[in-house]
Amino acid sequence: MRDPQFRQQQVDGLRAPHIAPVNVLVDELIDPSGRGWVPYVAPVYGGVEARLLNIHRDTGPKTHSQHGGSGFLCPENDDASAERFATLLDNAGIPVSETLSRNAYPWYINRKPRAAELKAGVEPLRRLLGLLPRLRVVMLHGRDALAGWRRLERRHHDLVRRLEVVPTYHTSNQAFIGPPEVRAARMAALREAFARTARTLQDPATATAPGAAKGMPASAWTGPPPSSN
Repeated sequence: MRDPQFRQQQVDGLRAPHIAPVNVLVDELIDPSGRGWVPYVAPVYGGVEARLLNIHRDTGPKTHSQHGGSGFLCPENDDASAERFATLLDNAGIPVSETLSRNAYPWYINRKPRAAELKAGVEPLRRLLGLLPRLRVVMLHGRDALAGWRRLERRHHDLVRRLEVVPTYHTSNQAFIGPPEVRAARMAALREAFARTARTLQDPATATAPGAAKGMPASAWTGPPPSSN
């Protein structure tokens, strides 16, 4: 978001047809007297045309204009997590315009969500899924994203059973704390998760047949636990 021309394009496109329904939902979630502020979703994303939804933990400071951020969820935000995320997408050959990002707890807290907060995030996520008729894959970045999704899955199984679910690590610096071999293993796992997602999106069956990309439920995940962030 350091490029002022790019940032202005995101501001100007805030109500573009593909992203307007998503940002109308953001408007409805913003509550100054309650849970608080929610960032808009940058129109560089695919909006209602997205086939891949990336769910992260919570809204970080680089999204918040009052904390020196952009005011948007955007892969071009000026932080290490967004940079890794954008690089992984690019290396996997997944266009940003095919994707959408969301947080398990959409309101700004800049910390690990509590259990009650993850529960509160279920209904906004359910509403978002209702806006995404082309959605085929959901990537869950970290333990909290996985925990939030499991809550949704238990309450709205019919809504999510058609989706391929890919649990993986978060792309933040916190996910890469540890010895070199741990950091390398986590990056390798992230690359494989993005590659798997790309293969699913490239499958003609998942591109044309609603419900064709049926993956394992998040509750069946038996791999190593993703990082908490």
